[in-house]
Amino acid sequence: MKKILGIFLIIITVLSCNSQKKYSDFDISYSRSGGFAPTYENLLIKGNDAHYSFEGQGKKLKKSFKVSNADLKKLDETLSKNNFRRIQEDHKKVYDNVTTSINIKKGANEGSKSDGSMIMPNFTTNWENIVAGFQEIINNNVKN
Repeated sequence: MKKILGIFLIIITVLSCNSQKKYSDFDISYSRSGGFAPTYENLLIKGNDAHYSFEGQGKKLKKSFKVSNADLKKLDETLSKNNFRRIQEDHKKVYDNVTTSINIKKGANEGSKSDGSMIMPNFTTNWENIVAGFQEIINNNVKN
């Protein structure tokens, strides 16, 4: 009986780990979270496959979709044009702020940035342009 229970637990563990794979194996991630009434928004892109999730304001939404090569190229151009890799984060402590994090794992714009402690003032326009590029993908594919 103990062997059967042990095997069952191993199978459950393996299955639960595999279901999380799409959330750890990505090329591009965009996430927003936090605030007084916390919301959680994630966009994960691997190749042309995208997974979007939103939770907050009494809503829960999950959607998978394809991102076109044109949209990926436009996003990459936005990252390059706005010097994603050179954006400087401020390191002041900010609490109860909605934080946006962007993580690029492939290509010329590889890097990770977050506005959790704000973005240095001379880079805020660049940051806002990059965030707008991600929001455009979300709006075109998820929100009606």
